[in-house]
Amino acid sequence: MREATQKPSVTVIGLGPMGRAMAGTYLDSGHPVTVWNRTTSRADDLVARGATLAAGPAEALSASEFVVLSLTDLDAMYAVLGSAIDALPGRMLINLSSDTPDKARAAATWAGGHGARYLTGGVTTSPDGIGDRDSVTFYSGPKSVFEAGREVLEVLTSTDYRGEDPGLAALYYQLQMGVFWTTSLAFLHSLAVADAHGIKAAEVVPYLSTTARSMPDFFGFYSPRIDAGEHPGDVDRLAMGVASVDHVARTSKDAGVDASLIETVLAIFERGVKAGHAESSFTSLIEGLRRPVA
Repeated sequence: MREATQKPSVTVIGLGPMGRAMAGTYLDSGHPVTVWNRTTSRADDLVARGATLAAGPAEALSASEFVVLSLTDLDAMYAVLGSAIDALPGRMLINLSSDTPDKARAAATWAGGHGARYLTGGVTTSPDGIGDRDSVTFYSGPKSVFEAGREVLEVLTSTDYRGEDPGLAALYYQLQMGVFWTTSLAFLHSLAVADAHGIKAAEVVPYLSTTARSMPDFFGFYSPRIDAGEHPGDVDRLAMGVASVDHVARTSKDAGVDASLIETVLAIFERGVKAGHAESSFTSLIEGLRRPVA
């Protein structure tokens, strides 16, 4: 039994940029840390700082009650842990690997079937945000497991527990990524159009940032209407949205820039008009998104 003042040991499996940041944060916080990665050289700096490099997954699992997985996806989890299932009983697996909600549920069943306690996590920050209390990680799984590991989890980021369903943390994470990646691609598209006109990113980014800062108010205004299933055309009309998106697409083409992103948006808008929503708000498009064309 460890002394009351000794912090629990933590194992981190997977030493990409995120895994290395997590292991380093645990070291900085005074936790004994064991690490494992298929490419062992990724552990060199952590070992120099005091971490223990396990010889394999089974040894890594056996070293700590708390095991953080930072892998590419859940297929990687099975590949890494499949040969070490005898070491799973009694471990708390904190899976911070990205994947779908359905695969997260299946992984929780698999881990529980081998005697492990399991939490799904969704980290909403980049590696440089690990250790920052302003950063957030979604968690889901048994509440008792979350509470048992909460002190260890909050070394990495603040926590947002979403519920017992192990798929919920993955869902909330993917919802954020859906907005993040589509917004990021729209950002690059705008910069490409600007560049085609001789305008540097540094010049246009302040204006794009102003638009981005307006989005929380935009979301807040429309979300109650969406929840109520109401899409009145009192503030905007889908027909006008079609015209606006078409102008963006034509501006892109005129500049010789790939317009496929905007053309995809335009196709969705036009589909909404064909469905009879021309005089409704653009938010009526959610009905088509809920029932995509086969």
